Amino acid sequence: MISQRPAEAADRAVPGHWEGDLILGLGSSAIGTLVERTTRFTMLLHLPRLAGHGEAPRMKNGPTLAGHGAEAVRDAITRTIISLPEELRRSLTWDQGAEMAQHDRLKIDAGVQIYFCDPHSPWQRGTNENTNGLLRQYFPKGTDLIVHGADEIAAVAAALNARPRKTLGWKTPAEALDELLS
Repeated sequence: MISQRPAEAADRAVPGHWEGDLILGLGSSAIGTLVERTTRFTMLLHLPRLAGHGEAPRMKNGPTLAGHGAEAVRDAITRTIISLPEELRRSLTWDQGAEMAQHDRLKIDAGVQIYFCDPHSPWQRGTNENTNGLLRQYFPKGTDLIVHGADEIAAVAAALNARPRKTLGWKTPAEALDELLS
């Protein structure tokens, strides 16, 4: 639980603590978000629908073909986060959604400690909630997010990371991250 997360994550003193979530769209489409708490650096997860989606009626407890089931989210987070230096992979805080059902394996595969917010407490991931609001400028509510390919999603992340932030002394998240890495 988030109450067990180290104090260094809460006060943003040490980089490498991330917040994550899904933004959902029409037709059960989704894009995953990862935001680093200290620098506000954002990485987006492309979550395409899986083969067979919409071809047959959905089966209760059947496979999650919408592309944002536990296995797909775990794989997308792992692929994305292992591209970072180890010192930037300290923790990930998420809500209690079913997409994180494989958090134990994610912890092993990605080498990152996983924490969960209290139920119905999105403000405990405030950095991510703010970023999701910014992302809605690019991906409006009520639209099918599946029409956005991996390249377009990466371009949106680059745009957010090049956007100066008052909280960073008008540096961009990319500049703040570069400073930490150098």
